[in-house]
Amino acid sequence: MAQKLILASGSEIRQQLLRNAGVPFEVQKARIDEEMIRAALEAEQAKPRDIADTLAEMKALKVSEKHPDALVLGCDQVLDLNGAVLSKPKDLDDARHHLKSLRGQQHMLLSAAVICEAGKPIWRHIGQVRLRMRDFSDDYLESYLNRNWPGISYCVGAYKLEEEGIRLFSRVDGDYFNVLGLPLLELLNYLTVRGDLQA
Repeated sequence: MAQKLILASGSEIRQQLLRNAGVPFEVQKARIDEEMIRAALEAEQAKPRDIADTLAEMKALKVSEKHPDALVLGCDQVLDLNGAVLSKPKDLDDARHHLKSLRGQQHMLLSAAVICEAGKPIWRHIGQVRLRMRDFSDDYLESYLNRNWPGISYCVGAYKLEEEGIRLFSRVDGDYFNVLGLPLLELLNYLTVRGDLQA
């Protein structure tokens, strides 16, 4: 019999991806202090992929402690710009600064997913995508921000590839689902092999 899956995230896009794939799940947002944990990891000079992985695991563990019989999926996404981590923009000025620093550069999106059962991690995957932002004009940047704020305030890098954010890019190499914050194919494979999804 399939085990109950709990998504330890309030992310609408992750919920939509799972729903669209026909995966039954419940949502219980993990209550952890992401900013404090991220700051501590950065102070220890943790690699961006390790930051994403640790945050995903901590979210899954937090919810798994309360629901030991369920599979709990924790996720996190980190933007790696030459080894520096960019978080979600705090305000419009921060979004402008992020986009100016990304303009004309290549960066990586790291999407970590960890499944915990009975308070222990049993599966993990970190998907990565390389993106090159085009050298857009300041005028376009301002008009983009006016049209898309505050919708992009929830997104690392201040863009949504599934919306107008795609116009900021000249090249994207990698799995589109990882851009959206979930290594969906790897997750579906794992759940199918386990017998939680029909083969």
